[in-house]
Amino acid sequence: MKGVLRFGKKGKLSPRYIRPYEILARVGVVAYRLALPLELSLVHSIFHVSMLRKYIPDPSHVLKASNIQLDENLTYEEEPVFIMDKQVRKLRLKEMATMKVAWKNHSSEEVAWEDEKVMRAKYYGESATH
Repeated sequence: MKGVLRFGKKGKLSPRYIRPYEILARVGVVAYRLALPLELSLVHSIFHVSMLRKYIPDPSHVLKASNIQLDENLTYEEEPVFIMDKQVRKLRLKEMATMKVAWKNHSSEEVAWEDEKVMRAKYYGESATH
């Protein structure tokens, strides 16, 4: 065949898959860009999903975590960015004011309904008895 790169043997005995490569980016709906080594520089780096197969984890590919050092304090303070909505929920004997809050270190899908009295006391310095 003209223009076809072969790896190893020709014909039926040629390998169908070479080895796993790192996925750099998703290109479109059904294609991926792979990180190919220099010996495969003549091969285009974008592949259709039908030409790829699922990676089967190999314990020898796992890095040892003994030399990784973690910081003692890996926490952060949650801060409200803005209030998206307010509503009053009516229970049997009382009404509960809630607000939909977008948080600083969270995505836009992770907004949450919080109790208005608790939010005002914790973040705005107002007493919770209002």
